[in-house]
Amino acid sequence: MAEEKGTLSIHTENIFPIIKKFLYSDHEIFLRELVSNAVDASQKLKKLASFGECKEEVGDLKVTVSLDENAKTITISDNGIGMTADEIKKYINQIAFSGATEFLEKYKDKGEDKQIIGHFGLGFYSAFMVASKVEIVTKSFREGSEPARWICDGSTEFEISAADKATRGTDIILHVAEDSKEFLDKYRLQNILDKYCKFLPVQIEFDAKVVNNPNPIWTKQPSELKDEDYINFYKELYPFTEDPLFWIHLNVDYPFNLTGILYFPKLKGEFEVQKNKIQLYSRQVFITDEVKDVVPEFLMLLHGVIDSPDIPLNVSRSYLQADGNVKKINTYITKKVADKLSELFNNDRKGFEEKWNDIGVFIKYGMISEDKFYEKAKDFCLLKNLKNEFFTVNEYKERIKDSQTDKNQDIVALYSSDPGKQDAYIQSAERKGYDVLLLDTLIDSHFIGLAERKNEKFHLKRVDADTVEKLIDKDEKLESVLSEDQQKSVKEIFEKVISKPNMTVTVESLPVDELPVSLTMPEFMRRMKDMAMGGRTGFGEFPDQFNVIVNANHKTIQKILQADGDEAKSRIAKQAFDLALLSQGMLKGNDLTSFIKRSVELTLV
Repeated sequence: MAEEKGTLSIHTENIFPIIKKFLYSDHEIFLRELVSNAVDASQKLKKLASFGECKEEVGDLKVTVSLDENAKTITISDNGIGMTADEIKKYINQIAFSGATEFLEKYKDKGEDKQIIGHFGLGFYSAFMVASKVEIVTKSFREGSEPARWICDGSTEFEISAADKATRGTDIILHVAEDSKEFLDKYRLQNILDKYCKFLPVQIEFDAKVVNNPNPIWTKQPSELKDEDYINFYKELYPFTEDPLFWIHLNVDYPFNLTGILYFPKLKGEFEVQKNKIQLYSRQVFITDEVKDVVPEFLMLLHGVIDSPDIPLNVSRSYLQADGNVKKINTYITKKVADKLSELFNNDRKGFEEKWNDIGVFIKYGMISEDKFYEKAKDFCLLKNLKNEFFTVNEYKERIKDSQTDKNQDIVALYSSDPGKQDAYIQSAERKGYDVLLLDTLIDSHFIGLAERKNEKFHLKRVDADTVEKLIDKDEKLESVLSEDQQKSVKEIFEKVISKPNMTVTVESLPVDELPVSLTMPEFMRRMKDMAMGGRTGFGEFPDQFNVIVNANHKTIQKILQADGDEAKSRIAKQAFDLALLSQGMLKGNDLTSFIKRSVELTLV
């Protein structure tokens, strides 16, 4: 064939600077695009052969990536469909046209057309992000076709000439530019192939090794797979991690295409959105591990793979957020996850309860962030008490309503966030015959508010938020052994001893077996503190406020009143108050040292 020189289509006049700077945020993507094109060319050949249009034996299809450090070249070779010189002019030179578009149009009535990717066009031109010159050496699969060579240096000038190539397929040769020499490193290329091409559907060979798994398990039917296959694949995705708890196999073809596997990892009560744990693919081509707009945020606690050709390969965040298919996929995945959890709960409640410490955070987070998920999850979300018993919210309300209904006919659930620290308060509640829940994860302060909003006349109160008589107020008043004057005197003694503006002293009539002094943070105050980021609000630091509750009926208070002189009264009051601080882990430094010395002296009296 005669040598031909020419100028690329006017549409491309300014395409190369745009490609170099803006087409993709990361230049390493060039290898994904070129290897994907080579895979497409291989799959097209297979498809045409099935239509009887390829006369020669297809044989084993593969893509080979080669590095020549001395020549400073990277070559991507396939034995697929190939091109004629005319096809090069059409598909490479006239960038406004896409080989894939014409291919799909021509064979749309043959069925299964959606299995062909076809990224000729801008995908090919990503080569110029790293190359100062690109060569194509290609031979079409069609009988009698002549091999051709195309060369372009990144300007709008190109050259087409005859080539020496005996076998069908295409070689893309990149002459790597000076500013992209990082890609002339074998390990750099290996890492890119591992990242983007690990599951491409045609064998990829690099450095004399096959570097991909062309048949990952998400492309298979669940009936073909055993638990062992799912666990092995999880280990392939996330080496050195514990086995997952369970998984969901996604497989839908209407109203959008989606396959994948989502794994539930062992969270161990930790609440931290794990970025980069779900990988997004389009027909087995890795796209991104930033899946925030495809997957609901609470599902980012999961691990796994989602593969959908209906999600564009390279689009902005705002496009993803507005895309109709993305929204449908988001809704579908939420429903599938909820259905799977419901099935596990209904089929094996004991097993579900055993997993609760790992999945509880995830379920509560989902209920808080997604109303549709809440509606399903309220039937399998569990509350755990300090006896390690599990209940749904409705079951728990039924369990405690007879004993824990207050004077307003509200059911009050008590909970502990730290049983070791709150043991005295827990014992007070249990002496009354009350049950205490364990709500000790970071998500629980948000979940408590949600549970109250969604359940009328149901309240959750932390067991140390007040005296148990006030937490569940049944309008039962205990008589005080102190007169009004004595109560006033006791209050003044404690206010003088404490002298802290963030602590309010009250004298109350409590059972004689309760502590002489209790320290509580009101429920509403504690919730505001928990909800404020890091204990702070937009108005500055959020201060701690405490109630100091003096038990008028305790013998220690009688002892204070009977003590000889103000100093003796203050000494006993200070000791009782410091004991309350100690029980909350709030007695430190010099105050703790003074308390110890005072305790030693009191034992010698």
